[in-house]
Amino acid sequence: MLTARDDEFDTVLGLELGADDYITKPFSIREFRSRVRALLRRAGAPRRDAADTEPLVSGNVSLDPDRRLATVDGRTLDLTYVEFELLRTLMAQPGRVFSRRALLQAIWGDSAYREPRTIDVHVRHLREKIERDPSEPDLILTVRGAGYRLREP
Repeated sequence: MLTARDDEFDTVLGLELGADDYITKPFSIREFRSRVRALLRRAGAPRRDAADTEPLVSGNVSLDPDRRLATVDGRTLDLTYVEFELLRTLMAQPGRVFSRRALLQAIWGDSAYREPRTIDVHVRHLREKIERDPSEPDLILTVRGAGYRLREP
């Protein structure tokens, strides 16, 4: 929390409400950077499971998470960050139905302030890039009232 309020009551209240740190203005940029670095150290870098980096293949689509490379029929796809993560999430568990909220959570980690229908737009764009006929998808399937799933191989 970065604020001009330097009263002890405000500091305690801010920390009790969930702030990881409380910095009052004016402050030095060196102190600010040090506090941020300390918080990042405590949070730790997210650990990736070895399974998260294995290449994934489903039909004519392949995805290499380490190289952030996706191909269809050997042709490299130009995917946005969200399209890539959406495809990775679906390909990691073919057949599983993901709700829009679950996909938001998987992609952004926090879906609280995002509109679930955002996923529909990204799925449409992804289908345009990987499906033979995006209007009749055969890889990314819609499950009415539930979400999306990747066709099982």
